[in-house]
Amino acid sequence: MTHPKLGVTFASLMPLGPQTAVETAKQAKALGYSSYWTAETTGPEAFSVLAAAGAAAPGLGLGTGVLALQLRTPMLAAMGAATLQALHPDVDICLGVGISSPVVTSRWHGAEYGERPLAQVREYVTLVKECLTGEKVDFAGDFYRVRGFRLGMKVGERTPKVVVGALNPAMLKLAGEVADGVLLNYLPASHVDWSVEQVRAGGNAEIYAYVHAGVGDRDQGIEKARKDLFSYAVVDSYAANFVRAGFADEVAEIRERHAEGDRAGAVAAVSDRMCDAIDVLGDADLVAATIREYVDAGVDVPVLMPLPWGGDRTRVIADTLEAAASA
Repeated sequence: MTHPKLGVTFASLMPLGPQTAVETAKQAKALGYSSYWTAETTGPEAFSVLAAAGAAAPGLGLGTGVLALQLRTPMLAAMGAATLQALHPDVDICLGVGISSPVVTSRWHGAEYGERPLAQVREYVTLVKECLTGEKVDFAGDFYRVRGFRLGMKVGERTPKVVVGALNPAMLKLAGEVADGVLLNYLPASHVDWSVEQVRAGGNAEIYAYVHAGVGDRDQGIEKARKDLFSYAVVDSYAANFVRAGFADEVAEIRERHAEGDRAGAVAAVSDRMCDAIDVLGDADLVAATIREYVDAGVDVPVLMPLPWGGDRTRVIADTLEAAASA
């Protein structure tokens, strides 16, 4: 049985290598998942992973969630998405893009982060959509200028969807206005309804959300959850979102200790309640209930982000995929 509204992402498993992506895609397909996603930072490259996953598990929709848009021109992103669509004409391809962070873009990749994220995302999405029409494109914006671009392959009946990763009010509203979908991430289910309200102020984009969950020993894995959430709480956009989600005290202490050079103290400042709300670790029933909670809160397409913590990683991943599918 295929679950039309359930996806899974390789994003949290990237350190395990691209072969794990292929094996996970096969497991997901067998369990009835409908889509397979990945991100990219410094490890496996997204389009290569998705091409391999799609070949290993035909019928799965494929999505990037998300690409740092500063690292690819809109034309190159459109080419990648169109190539996947041509190889898999009968499934949905989601081109998920986002503004990323200064660490990923500038420190790790040597690209300019930019000072006007909203304006750049608006231009990027607009230009990608024009390129995906297959028509000749002339575009003159503040960030991108192109003359005479035409996608060098036939555009079929199905066109890739453009999804924007967004957290904060203005970006959520923009995503609702210009994109086909918005991808939420690193938020508790209790913060979904507020996020959806911001999207609806802009338009009717479909609501996707990464659901961070793992079937494993919570006490054994919680320190990894603390380190994970710390690494995002020191990024301004994520910090603002955590504050709105009800973790203002934690964020203040995390950032204060981090500014003082006390990394251990900053990690320790990530509370148990913050971990339990965002990086959910426990038994299979808890994982299934968490998926349902996000859907009940307003998510159209939950995308499981398996947390390979709290036990043997291969077993944890398999159990987590099965538990989420049961929801």
